[in-house]
Amino acid sequence: MTTHLDARALDSLDPRVAVPGYDRDQVEPGIVHLGVGAFHRSHQAMYVDRLLHEGDSGWGICGVGVLPSDRTIADVLHEQDGLYTLLTVDPDGRAEARVIGSHVAHLHAPSDPQAVVDRLADPATRIVSLTITEGGYGVNDATGEFEPRDPATLADLAGSSLPSSVLGLVVAALEVRRAARTVPFTVMSCDNIQGNGHVARTAVTAFARTRDADLADWIGQHVAFPSSMVDRITPATTAEVVAAVAALGVDDRWPVRSESFTQWVLEDRFSAGRPAFETVGVQVVDDVTPYELMKLRLLNASHQAMGYLGILAGETYVHDVCRDPLFVRFLLGYMHHEAIPTLRPVPGIDLSEYCDQLIARFSSEAIRDTLGRQVIDASDRIPKFLLPVVRAQLAAGREITRCALVLAAWCRYLEGTTDAGLTITAEDKRLSEIRAFAEAEKSSPGAFLTYEPVFGDLGSNPVLRDAFGAARTSLAHDGARAATAALA
Repeated sequence: MTTHLDARALDSLDPRVAVPGYDRDQVEPGIVHLGVGAFHRSHQAMYVDRLLHEGDSGWGICGVGVLPSDRTIADVLHEQDGLYTLLTVDPDGRAEARVIGSHVAHLHAPSDPQAVVDRLADPATRIVSLTITEGGYGVNDATGEFEPRDPATLADLAGSSLPSSVLGLVVAALEVRRAARTVPFTVMSCDNIQGNGHVARTAVTAFARTRDADLADWIGQHVAFPSSMVDRITPATTAEVVAAVAALGVDDRWPVRSESFTQWVLEDRFSAGRPAFETVGVQVVDDVTPYELMKLRLLNASHQAMGYLGILAGETYVHDVCRDPLFVRFLLGYMHHEAIPTLRPVPGIDLSEYCDQLIARFSSEAIRDTLGRQVIDASDRIPKFLLPVVRAQLAAGREITRCALVLAAWCRYLEGTTDAGLTITAEDKRLSEIRAFAEAEKSSPGAFLTYEPVFGDLGSNPVLRDAFGAARTSLAHDGARAATAALA
């Protein structure tokens, strides 16, 4: 017997499920969040839920779905009064369930973009946060310039009457606030990008400049774009997660499951005030850079490092790869010999212990995270997570053999079959383009590295080309496990 999750059901839920201990009717949405996916709901929304438990009722969240496909979650959250269940799991499999109540309003931008602009322009909105994926900002990884490719942004730049892109919505609202002489909101990126605040600033101001140079200058002068480092492994919701929550007596159409570990390091830079994030476990600091480089080059890049090699070797789950001594040696070798040398000291962090902790987190079978999820949109992720390590190592004259093997495994993965001949289904916004370069590699060694949107000028580096060529030959002749063993 399960109980449909909504506001009326909270008092009757199983005691094993924690519920909001505050009056949600008194909560005002001071934050508008664009891109309500699983990670946001397990991470930022959870921290805001903690704030509301502390009694700070002015910082609820209005979620905004930005894609047509977000209609489903908009409908679910409407039916459930914005409530959903967060199931967190320790590496030993112990689970805890909590209903998160911080989402007190929800809008669907494709259905009513004007309503979103109005909400953003409302003086009550003091923070606009973003999880729009690494590729959602339209900033070229190689050049740092604003070069959008997604149809919604391009349509807005062409002068569509109502904005349909995230950047269009944000800039339209800032234009209204400027005209009304309203204090501008903070734009707070929570995406896995080095210097995500700087990237968000580049995207928003460049978009605005195509409309009004004075508006762009005003944004650059008055809008804060804090950088942040966010960390919590959160797979996509599956039927198994829904069933696990139902076993606790909760009929929740879109729960979310994550690991128990969570971290958020946030730059203390805000335009219109902020909640006391530091009281609920957020590390509020003056400089996020050491923390974000640590996370991007150790955790996120390691997902890339294990993903292609693991898939080629016939594996499906992250925990299976990270319980295999061969792949663990390879990952730790990458972390210690290629990634860590590129990092600055991280206050309060022992990097060797952090690496061991990552392996333990990756090994959690309870999360059931898939390798396939880690390698979606690799053409956006590889340049942000792995290639900065390659650049830094090359500049210092240090080794890149493990990075080169990862790049070669990506190339082999794009060819579409595992070492056993099973079909691989890749998912990437640039799939047709990048796959053509992978195919060209077969007859023209080094061709893959000439794909400029990913590699920029890095692909012409002779040291990288030699290491990549050797790694790809090893993969083609011996397979992923043997090629990995040769380095591990």
